[in-house]
Order: sequence, then C-alpha cells, then structure tokens
Amino acid sequence: MRFDIITLFPELFAPFLASGVTRRAYASGQVDVRLWNPRDYADGNYRRVDDRPFGGGPGMVIMAEPLARCLAAIRAERGEPEGGEAPLVLFSPIGESLNHAAVERWSASEGAVLLCGRYEGIDQRFIDTHVNVQMSLGDFVLSGGEIAAMALLDAVARLQPGVLNDEGSHQLDSFNPALDGLLDCPHYTRPEEWAGQQVPSALMSGHHAQIERWRREQRLATTARHRPDLIDAARKAGRLAPADEAVLAKLG
Repeated sequence: MRFDIITLFPELFAPFLASGVTRRAYASGQVDVRLWNPRDYADGNYRRVDDRPFGGGPGMVIMAEPLARCLAAIRAERGEPEGGEAPLVLFSPIGESLNHAAVERWSASEGAVLLCGRYEGIDQRFIDTHVNVQMSLGDFVLSGGEIAAMALLDAVARLQPGVLNDEGSHQLDSFNPALDGLLDCPHYTRPEEWAGQQVPSALMSGHHAQIERWRREQRLATTARHRPDLIDAARKAGRLAPADEAVLAKLG
C-alpha cells in the first residue's frame, strides 16, 4: 500500500519512519510512504502557502492553490486511473474518531493521500473540492495533522505480515474482535516478586486453561471498570458467554 503525505514539515517523519518495530514495514515497502511539501508548489521567492482569513480573526489559513498543485503532482505520480483515485484524508476535529475497525479497513486498503493541516485551517474550497474523508484522533486539537498521520501509519503498519516479531500478537490487542472488543488483560514478567508484589498465581500454574480463564476474567474486569461502553457493545453483539456474565455479575 502507498500513503502520500502532504505536510509543511516533512522532516518530522524521518525519525518516525526509521524507528521502532514498524520501520520494517516502511523499509520493506509494504507500507510505501512518500512526503510532499506544498511549499514546493507555491509561487514567489518565499513560496508562501498561507494568508490571512477573510472576515478577520487570528491566525493564517493555508491557501487552496498550492495544495491543488501538490495533489495534482501526487495523482500524476501514482498514475491513477480516472475514477480510481486514492482517497484524500484530512485530519480534522469534525472527522470520525479513528478506531480499531477503521485501522483494519485501512490496513487492507491500497493506501491514501493524507493531508496534514496547520495554522487556523485550510481554505474550505479545497476541502469541498478534493477531500473524501475526514478523520480525528479525539476531541482535542493538535498543532497540525502530522501526529495524527503518524498514528494512522503506525497502527496500519503493525498489522502488516512480518512486521511484528510474533505474527499473532496483534490479535490480542485491546479492541480487537479476537478479544470480543474488550481491553487487554494485565501482563507480568520476571522477577516473580517485585516490591513485595507477586505475579498472580494463575500465571505461574503452567495450566493453559486456567491461565486463559484468568486472562478472560481480567479482560472483563478491566473493561467493566474503565470502559463499560465496550461491555455494552460486546453484550449487544452477542459476544459475551454465560460464564462472562457470571464474572461481571460478581463484579457488581
């Protein structure tokens, strides 16, 4: 898959693309990331890409024309057939929040063009003309869309075959359908005792069924305590067995 990123700060991505386990996806080309700076498509000696907003107010607004030229160059390089263009994604507070289901859809796609906004925003005429999808990380505002773009890339890259050391590890992630959309359970490693606290005896038993039962109970308890909405969703979807309901009943 290929992601073309339109950003005024392409240098922010260099350490991200070369660090951590997901670098394997970028280095191998499984996730092909290409960076585009709209300043390269702006006019004048200063390559200006922003101007004051009509109607007054603080801040600056990114102009439509440099973005349109940049997008045209991306489309040309991608060699996309008419009607088969990759979606243009804008990271914006009005977009739907990114979640696990959306990440899985993107991980099975051919990629997209990601537009990282800055300043007070982007000329609405460009958005109305070219943007297909708007996406948000949550109900807060960032200085720009770069961090949101990195979040999407990281989440997508780690789902690609061969990227994680253990092929099945992402199946046990929080929110994954393999866990019925619940949060993950607590994890422990050596030593067996730390600061007077012991590793739970079930994990030391060596009994596979007992370990899995403990983990399921912990996932239910953790989710009920911190994200009861996920319990409701799992219940409505018919994902909770009678044994699960018995555990939840004991929790009160």
